[in-house]
Amino acid sequence: MAKDAKTMTVPVAGPPAEPPAPSVPKLQLVGISKEFHTKRGTTLALSDINLTIHDKEFVSLIGRSGCGKTTLLRTLAGLVNPTAGEVLIEGRSLWQGSHVDPAVVDQLGVVFQEANLFPWYSVADNIALPLRLRGVKKAERLARAGELAELVGLKGFEKSYPRELSGGMRQRVAIARALSIEPKLLLMDEPFGALDALTRERMNIELQRIAAATEATVVFVTHDITEAVFLGDRIVHLTPRPGRIRQVRSVEFARPRGIDVQTEPEFGAIVRDLRHALDEEE
Repeated sequence: MAKDAKTMTVPVAGPPAEPPAPSVPKLQLVGISKEFHTKRGTTLALSDINLTIHDKEFVSLIGRSGCGKTTLLRTLAGLVNPTAGEVLIEGRSLWQGSHVDPAVVDQLGVVFQEANLFPWYSVADNIALPLRLRGVKKAERLARAGELAELVGLKGFEKSYPRELSGGMRQRVAIARALSIEPKLLLMDEPFGALDALTRERMNIELQRIAAATEATVVFVTHDITEAVFLGDRIVHLTPRPGRIRQVRSVEFARPRGIDVQTEPEFGAIVRDLRHALDEEE
């Protein structure tokens, strides 16, 4: 053998690579049912709801009045205890018997139809309130409030009070407040229902932008089918009481979505199909 010949090294195979761990869904509803008991009897509001929602997904809940949309959202928020079933957030159970797990519920942001701001607090103080309740130092929480005010389009209004704001602006404060704790899940119960049509349209555009900027996972209750389709990655249609999942419809339009997407034939077809399904339930 020549002196300059090189010795060949044969690589030794190591142990087989571990398969990647499956990702844990952001939210899982497993067999959720809810009964309300009154002097007039028992009302079954929700029955056997099963649904998986993934990270950064935007899911719209629709259905006729009284179908249990708000009850379901309040169950996810830790405000209504399900009669049966389990709510899992990143694999961890929200409800422990009749009580919520504080460590889980503290990771939820909730926005209702009414902004519910404290009138004696400024915009910044309202936004920072959840941080104050968690013992965050004033300088840090006001810095965070300033960041969020800018995110939701309220830069320059940090020292204003709720009475000085329009309805849309107050809802922006409520959204910023919900985002202050960097929630794993943002729950919204008809947050734009009381707004006029033009303000609601603007807020739809803004919410889409905010959800993208924060990479939020959102569950959004609405009566407005067009709004549901414009915002949602999926639409979950609940039947009249008791609320069951009738259908789950995917919406494939690319983001960000401009308002002109509503003129697309496919968009109109999705809206018509959902409206016909709802009309059949009368």
